[in-house]
Amino acid sequence: MRWWAVPLVAALGWFAYTLTPFWALYDLSRAVQGGDVAYVERHVNFRTLRLSLARQLSAAIRAQETEGDAPERRRLFDAASALALPLTEALVTPQTVVDLLDDGWPQRIDLPDPPPRKAPEDGLHAPDLRRLAAFYATSEMRGFRAFVMGVPPNRPRAQQFRIRMRLRGFTWRLIDIELSEALREKIAARLARASKRDTDRPVSDEARPDR
Repeated sequence: MRWWAVPLVAALGWFAYTLTPFWALYDLSRAVQGGDVAYVERHVNFRTLRLSLARQLSAAIRAQETEGDAPERRRLFDAASALALPLTEALVTPQTVVDLLDDGWPQRIDLPDPPPRKAPEDGLHAPDLRRLAAFYATSEMRGFRAFVMGVPPNRPRAQQFRIRMRLRGFTWRLIDIELSEALREKIAARLARASKRDTDRPVSDEARPDR
């Protein structure tokens, strides 16, 4: 074997390895489009996904809290962040993950001004090699065991949600969904309004501390 064959084989091997997540992506997209909750439950790390969404919502809430003095903003932020935890529990279930990946919007979650029902092409939809190639062209390998990809691949960054998959053993699993900018703002606005209602609610005489 000539010396130049070694880097060539290594490059071909790396290219072949970068294709392996897309076999998993193809299976995941078929499960999403078919509503296969059992497959999604086996191939999603729900613990890391909940933690990630809680961090995203907390950051979005902080970005929206611009009124009032610093103590008031801090109080509202703490209240809204506390509400974010149970919301992520409701958002991150096998059913809602299928709903979210289907078109980028969780219709099961009651949000103000939901957009019209989107087409399958707006979600994790990979029915053929052409669509898989579009996903591949916009994906990023993160080391040897993780990759990130924008969905849908033909939209501007602000209109995409991004998924992260990680190799565990011999199986690629979904570990993170970075929500689209519009969806983060909608959820953060809902939490901010709910926290303001709670903090503005008058304390009843029974709940007042003794003077």
